[in-house]
Amino acid sequence: MNDVEKSLQVELKNLETQIAQMKNGGGTPNFVEVFNAIDDLTKQLPRDTDPQLLHYLHKKSYEKAINFLDGRDEDNLNGGCLRD
Repeated sequence: MNDVEKSLQVELKNLETQIAQMKNGGGTPNFVEVFNAIDDLTKQLPRDTDPQLLHYLHKKSYEKAINFLDGRDEDNLNGGCLRD
C-alpha cells in the first residue's frame, strides 16, 4: 500500500467514525472537509492504482473502498454495485 492509499484509509475510517458519532448524538460533523480530503487524495493516486479501488472511490462506495484497503475485498462480492 502506498502513502496516498494509507492516507485514504485514514480519511475513510475518519468518515466512518464521524458518521457513528453523529448517529449516537454527537452532533453534525463537517462532512465537506472529509469529502474534499478524500477527493483530493483520490486525485493523487498513481496511474497504476488498482482499477477496483478507483471504481469504489469514483462511485463514492466508501465502505467498499475501506474493505479493499483493509484487504477484505471479498466482503464486497455480494454488494449491490452493478457494473457493465
